[in-house]
Amino acid sequence: MSDTIYALSSGAVPSGVAVIRVSGAKTREIVQTLCGRVPEPRKAMLAGLREPLTQDVLDEALVLYFEGPASFTGEDVAEFQCHGGRAVVSSVLGALGSFETCRPAEPGEFTRRAFHQGRMDLTEVEGLADLIAAETEGQRKQALRQMGGALGALYEGWRKRLIHMRAMIEADFDFADEEDVPGGVADEVWADAAELHAEIAEHLARSRSGERLRSGLQVVLMGAPNAGKSSLLNGIAGRDVAIVTEEAGTTRDVIEVHLDLGGYPVTLADTAGLRATDGIVEREGIRRAEQKGREADLILWAMEPGGVRADDPTAGLPEDLRTGMQVWTVHTKRDLETLPKQDSSGMIEEIACSIKEPDGLVPLLTRLTRFAEETISVGEAPLATRDRHRHFLKACLSGLQTAVDEVHLPSELRAEDLRRAADALGRITGRIDVEDLLDVIFRDFCIGK
Repeated sequence: MSDTIYALSSGAVPSGVAVIRVSGAKTREIVQTLCGRVPEPRKAMLAGLREPLTQDVLDEALVLYFEGPASFTGEDVAEFQCHGGRAVVSSVLGALGSFETCRPAEPGEFTRRAFHQGRMDLTEVEGLADLIAAETEGQRKQALRQMGGALGALYEGWRKRLIHMRAMIEADFDFADEEDVPGGVADEVWADAAELHAEIAEHLARSRSGERLRSGLQVVLMGAPNAGKSSLLNGIAGRDVAIVTEEAGTTRDVIEVHLDLGGYPVTLADTAGLRATDGIVEREGIRRAEQKGREADLILWAMEPGGVRADDPTAGLPEDLRTGMQVWTVHTKRDLETLPKQDSSGMIEEIACSIKEPDGLVPLLTRLTRFAEETISVGEAPLATRDRHRHFLKACLSGLQTAVDEVHLPSELRAEDLRRAADALGRITGRIDVEDLLDVIFRDFCIGK
């Protein structure tokens, strides 16, 4: 944290413009040395950048200076908007590296400094990472809400309520004889704790949608060999992703494509055809297909003409997938058969489509888009988006549940359960004891952010 750090923040060169960011105690000295003067904070200045030793002109750049703590990292920060040629960027980075205690930034180090300086909590940090990685409109909106602090504010509000409850309990048994401490405080606290437990439990139940929106719905194509799965995958993807041949069992592994359906992320996976086989490789492919199906949000069971059994449209699908999963029967070759569009009872829905007809995939894509919207539409409420959030929310609920239910225990012990619940919320936002989590959270950030 004592070093001054620098990095190219605008992506790979060559490019039209390259943004080089600097943060740390030497930032002002660096700007003064390279530019000859320091611009007013938050006002752009056009300046020639000079090599510190030789005074050779490196480039002409727009320079911005942000004085700490009113900056992204909370430290003095500068940005040099240079021309994006490789030689230009290399020379400017080399000049920055010539300053003592000035070094290249590690991945995510600018954001990590913002966290340590109290400019962001961990939920905002994760929202920023999700915003950078967002591929669909739905992901962008959710990440922006989280980066804006909505989720952290919700959890911090709950944590403060728990701290207040503990304070009231302690006041009740430490100062019970004082006139300004109202009687019956403990009864009110346990009622409030029960109410908070219900709020957090509801939030946790709704947050499955937030996790799905972040990671994408998992839709798996399954069926017998040569049922048209790979052709359907290629048709939806609009390119040749999977090999298609007349030979049965061509697909041996799981092949995935990522789709944007109405702003919602969907991962569509093609799998090996299910059949009895002696081949070692094909058996492993079938095992992977069945495992992928168990992890799916939706299974598309592909059927070719002549493969339909009215009494059992998913014959061939393992029993645990037929009864425990959402399954649609997809007739992949509508151009070769006449099928009514119908919804069957139970978990099975039948859809006819064809890659040979101009609009042959429209019925399936329309239904998939509606399914994605119904499954992962999150509205405006902040939702947990990661397994880490879910883990600590469950720990919070556990502490609250024990505090509310164990009415036979002394108040001191029940207050300790409230403390555990508050600490679990604090670990989500990074308020307490999160050093062991930081490397995991920041390791996937790009350099320069």
